Amino acid sequence: MSGPAVPPAPPDGVPPVDAGIGTGTQPRRTSPRVVLVHTATFRQARQLVPVLIPIAALIGLDDGLLTVVVMAVVVTALSLGAAVLSWWRFGYADGPTAVVVTRGLLARSVRTVPNDRIRGVEVEAPPLHRLLGLVRVRIDAAAGSVGASGEELLVDGVPRAEGDRLRTRLLARRPTGAPAAEGAPPPEPPVEEELSRFQPRWLLYAPLVGSYLVIPLAAVGTLFRLVQELPDAVVPDLVGPEPSPHLLVAGLVTAVPLLALAAVVGAIVVNWGYRLVRRGGSLVAVRGLLTRRHTELEVDRIRGGTLSEGLGMRWVRAARVNALVTGLGQANRRGQLLPLGPRAEALRLLGRLVEDPGPLTGHPRAALRRRLARALAAGLLVTAAGAWAAAAGWWWVPVAGVVLTVLGVPMGIGRFRALGHGAGPRSFSVRSGWLVREQAVLQRRAVVGWQVRQSVLQRRAGLATVVACVGAGSGGYAAVDMAAAEVPGFTAAASGPWAGTLAP
Repeated sequence: MSGPAVPPAPPDGVPPVDAGIGTGTQPRRTSPRVVLVHTATFRQARQLVPVLIPIAALIGLDDGLLTVVVMAVVVTALSLGAAVLSWWRFGYADGPTAVVVTRGLLARSVRTVPNDRIRGVEVEAPPLHRLLGLVRVRIDAAAGSVGASGEELLVDGVPRAEGDRLRTRLLARRPTGAPAAEGAPPPEPPVEEELSRFQPRWLLYAPLVGSYLVIPLAAVGTLFRLVQELPDAVVPDLVGPEPSPHLLVAGLVTAVPLLALAAVVGAIVVNWGYRLVRRGGSLVAVRGLLTRRHTELEVDRIRGGTLSEGLGMRWVRAARVNALVTGLGQANRRGQLLPLGPRAEALRLLGRLVEDPGPLTGHPRAALRRRLARALAAGLLVTAAGAWAAAAGWWWVPVAGVVLTVLGVPMGIGRFRALGHGAGPRSFSVRSGWLVREQAVLQRRAVVGWQVRQSVLQRRAGLATVVACVGAGSGGYAAVDMAAAEVPGFTAAASGPWAGTLAP
């Protein structure tokens, strides 16, 4: 008679947790080396800094260098203690049917996610983790979100081999718990097909992408804020109380090429070594220079994709592609399949995700009038207010109103030209936006419902806004200001006869 099943031993560097979690598998702790990472990054002690500053002021500490050193030592000690306690009370287990994570010192929490609800796994290696041979594993699942980020489970600080094991284990195609036949040869590794690889010349698009320009601007803002928080004794006065106009002009002229260069550097840091492959039933994306990310998505969970083109990107015919995956949290980052590239490459990759529904149908002229009215409204209001402001000497107000009104014309026309919708045999598409034009292409099976909206002005113009409700991406994609008479035909063609009864 055989004895009880012995749970598999945890990998090296991952000691087991004493208390069981009820999954039938030996619970594990993360590597003790993660304590050094959390201490160095002040992960648990960040919220204590705003509390320590008024305490230091209350006990009479001045703003000298000694105060800065004392505060740094105290915060580091608190960070070390919090990191040790957090590591000691954290455990995880990947059982035959579910993944369980326990955490908390006084208030204990246990979170369980069934394996069949897991939608994606991301293995991430920031610089300090890579230095210590660690990774963190993010697990997305359609089992309800925790917090505003929608992140389900985070296992931070396991060895690289354990992270790869978790990723392979959780996204295995073979049904969980089905043992292999005795004496059967091991399964062959899945065939790997490369779908896209980032080219260095694509970095030239980076200065025209708003998200990459935000990175250097945020860094400069953070630096200025840090300098303002430091005591006056440790901050030299480099500019003086009143910088000369020549210095300001020189700074602005120098800032433009530096900003473009910083955007390129930001794109390198985020997308270095980007590669997208299909491996069996999964899409695997690897990228990052300092923080290396390995994201794996199940192909069966993909319901379509989006083609995004910012205003600057359209000038050079560049675009980016995101996959729409059911139950995926932070889809704009984790579902990104082409971070930046030529529009032709983006269309090719989007065609691999979902069938092209064909050319889009434009919206009626009434939609153009609505787009122009909205684009011109702000400029006309400022111009009207400027008639009284000019009498008070504020001549720049009517000038600003005229400029806004003139700029509103191409803006309204651009918004109208971006509108479109279309339906094919197995997919449909909607498009809108001006600063960022986004075209969503979705499978018919992705639709879980439709919503038709019609304001008073839309009813008078014979227009309606139709929203396809889906369980992926942002949850809804709209055909804005389409002809009301086309609503039943479009919804029926995009999802099925059941939607043909919709009418505004």
